[in-house]
Amino acid sequence: MDVPPVVLDRAAARPLAVQLADGLRSAASGGVLRPGDRLPSTRELATALRVSRTVTAAAYDQLVAEGWAEGRRGAGTFVVGPAPAGAAAAAPRAAAPAAVPTAVDLRAGSPCLEVLDPAAWRRAWRAAGDRPPDGKPEPTADAAFQAVVAEHLLRHRGLPAGPETVLATAGTSAAVAEVARLLPPGARVGVEDPGYQRAVGALRAAGVEVVPCPVDDGGLVVEAVPPGLAAVYCTPAHQWPLGRRLSASRRVALVTRARDEGWLVLEDDYDGELRYDVAPLPLLAALAPDVVVHLGTSSKIVSPTLGVGWLVAPAPLRSALAAARTATGTRPPRAGQRVLAALAASGDLARHLRRLRRELALRRALVVGELAAAGVRVAGDPAGAHVFVPLPDHDTEAAVLAAAAAHGIAVDGLARHRTGPAAHAPAAGLVLGFAAPPRADLERALPVLAGLLRDGDRPASPGGDGPVGS
Repeated sequence: MDVPPVVLDRAAARPLAVQLADGLRSAASGGVLRPGDRLPSTRELATALRVSRTVTAAAYDQLVAEGWAEGRRGAGTFVVGPAPAGAAAAAPRAAAPAAVPTAVDLRAGSPCLEVLDPAAWRRAWRAAGDRPPDGKPEPTADAAFQAVVAEHLLRHRGLPAGPETVLATAGTSAAVAEVARLLPPGARVGVEDPGYQRAVGALRAAGVEVVPCPVDDGGLVVEAVPPGLAAVYCTPAHQWPLGRRLSASRRVALVTRARDEGWLVLEDDYDGELRYDVAPLPLLAALAPDVVVHLGTSSKIVSPTLGVGWLVAPAPLRSALAAARTATGTRPPRAGQRVLAALAASGDLARHLRRLRRELALRRALVVGELAAAGVRVAGDPAGAHVFVPLPDHDTEAAVLAAAAAHGIAVDGLARHRTGPAAHAPAAGLVLGFAAPPRADLERALPVLAGLLRDGDRPASPGGDGPVGS
């Protein structure tokens, strides 16, 4: 390691070797030096501190004698920490506590990494690394990324967007925050309730007033959206978290009101590529590109590691976003953009999406079948990576969540997705994700969760079966 920060006072009466040993000991006890760190050689340290090797060797000898350091033949001197008091007569070691089983994570919002080909992932990063480093920031997007996203939107979502209309983002929530900061002071933005709480947090952090708007089996209730808004944020392709799609009539009504009343519509298409036996309706951006800001992300279809999403917006808004980024130095990182572009250029992204759709369709069928066999109703379209399980009331929701946690199953309740008071139907339920865990864990956890849901307001205790992770 580099020479640790040690100050020697040559005018002091204390010998330099003692000062050096004290300084290194303090650095180790304070965490600057950690067990396993290799100290500089006595020659290197003497040169850096401008003292003789006699001083550094004496300091190291003292630390070794105290148990703070250890000399290893042919390797050097390493920090090991202090020797425990009375080490020779140490008390018998207490038994280690029993391991806590790892929870099976059935919370929604994480990708299915089990189908991501590690070789394809490595190839994409190597290809991205073959590009030369940037000499200056780019506020809009990498050109290869723009071309890939435009092609992706056309093939998978039916949106004829030119590459020049695509802006890279750091993800959906970051994009929502960027747009919100361009709204006038005191702006009010409507959001679905229940809905995506990270978007709600991004809007509030940007200083806008969030207005909860009800949803039902047809998606956002457009006629219930109040007047006087600057924008409406919604998830029309697969409403988060209820899993319904916005009906065709409501899509038309929404963009009509946006045009008539001067709104922007923020269309979050977070998992629009993941549909199984339901044909997707046209994107709002295809119906009204003049008032719709289309948002997409790679985090649900590949991995949040990329930290990249995209935005397609009317030209004036794109220009304003680019100007704001330039003025503030804010810009999405280009590494993730280049990796996604490399995945697409090699054909690996298309192959991954085919595998992903097949796997998630099988998992959804597994979830629905297991719950149906227990008499539990599942709501939502055959799409995406989560389902909604309606429950009669908040007490039942809380009881099932507690019982699931006792069995080592992590799952979300609807209450966590509320923006305002629970006046908007439905009242309660579980938001059950099936993408994150390995399929074997999912298959092990589902019968347990189905039993808890079947019991409803009297969930069974773990009893002799134990947690699913044991």
